[in-house]
Amino acid sequence: MRRTLVKHALDSVTAQDSILVEGWVRTRRDSKAFSFLEINDGTSLASIQVIADAGIPGYENIGKMTTGASVSVQGKLVESPGKQKWEIQATAIELVGTSPESYPLQKKGHSPEFLRTIAHLRPRTNLFGAVFRTRSRIAAAVHKFFLDRDFVWVHTPIITASDCEGAGEMFHVTTLDPLAENKSYEKDFFGKAASLTVSGQLEGETFACALSNIYTFGPTFRAENSNTSRHAAEFWMIEPEIAFCDIYGDMDVAESFIKHIANTMLADESGDFDFFCRFVDKGLKARLEEVSQKPFVRCSYTEAIDIMLASGEKFEYPPYWGMDLQSEHERFLTERHFKCPVIVYNYPKEIKPFYMRLNEDGKTVTAMDVLVPGIGEIIGGSQREERLDVLEGNIERLGMDAEAYYWYNDLRRYGTVPHAGFGVGFERLIMFVTGVQNIRDVLPYPRTPRNCEF
Repeated sequence: MRRTLVKHALDSVTAQDSILVEGWVRTRRDSKAFSFLEINDGTSLASIQVIADAGIPGYENIGKMTTGASVSVQGKLVESPGKQKWEIQATAIELVGTSPESYPLQKKGHSPEFLRTIAHLRPRTNLFGAVFRTRSRIAAAVHKFFLDRDFVWVHTPIITASDCEGAGEMFHVTTLDPLAENKSYEKDFFGKAASLTVSGQLEGETFACALSNIYTFGPTFRAENSNTSRHAAEFWMIEPEIAFCDIYGDMDVAESFIKHIANTMLADESGDFDFFCRFVDKGLKARLEEVSQKPFVRCSYTEAIDIMLASGEKFEYPPYWGMDLQSEHERFLTERHFKCPVIVYNYPKEIKPFYMRLNEDGKTVTAMDVLVPGIGEIIGGSQREERLDVLEGNIERLGMDAEAYYWYNDLRRYGTVPHAGFGVGFERLIMFVTGVQNIRDVLPYPRTPRNCEF
């Protein structure tokens, strides 16, 4: 008999005389002549109720079918007198795997902090099952957005010899003995210093300058000693690059992308979105509807600083021209001043990486950040510097190794074009659409300072 997924059984149009459901026991209640079991197989938030009469094959093991045990149930799909439309009247039940009383996910509330210590089991809970099903759906929505617009998905390297951000916060990749003296990269596997990538952008630009529109979507790494709720050492990035595009076109694509993701979540009928709205963030639906329906305000960095200076607001980090915006500034602009998503653009060149295009004022670059209520920055991007002489000047000014970027400069040497792109932290995106506040709770296995379990 072919297995039926719980979500399909619950969505069934008609009763069925023969059905096979397999999953894990959430709860069991026994009466004198029968037992009720709540079975969930992870395909939906909802479980299905099974009524098992004493005497059916396998009932002799009913006492071992405790919370966490796995079972296989054959029976009839019949109308339920309870809240659910359907339940299963079992004709046979099989114990597949036992679960002792030490099973840590008993029928009670568990804190996210505790569940992080058992990350290998937490997908079985309602919250994390919903989070990781949503993560899968949003990943599919990301691909749909770009593929529908004729972008090519490019797999950029995870191991790189280039520091995209220039910050040096990278994990080194080596086969050399870390305790050995007089280490030489000439003896190392790649013959040079290599690291895990912080971004696929630079390599992505090479493909944009050949295929026009591309995007990357893969793991990235940053050795930043930060324990905040927004940072992780291993995370996923979405990075489109668009040829023959300026900063304004870049902002248009970024806005359309965020609206697409918000609309995808608003259209979710699986029950997961309703769960987030009821139990995680009661303002989630209204916030996503606002993002979906309202045009994003475009505000220059200089205007943003002036707005905050004139507001009379007491900030922990007092604003001044030349600073990098803090989370409190981003949320003030989106939640209190404009009351909608905001794109801040034209940042001071001193606080931005070498590859961003210098504006005519000589003080600012064509950088842009998309800020949304409840999250703050969700996208960072820029028009890239397409002028060879200016790019070479940036590399020299910052003391970077010009030879290491010869290939990047070649894009400006051979048929240069204006081009732009942006980066989206995938986990920040999942936090945005679920209301979950900690990045550790939207990563299957979070990697943070002093934490590399499982």
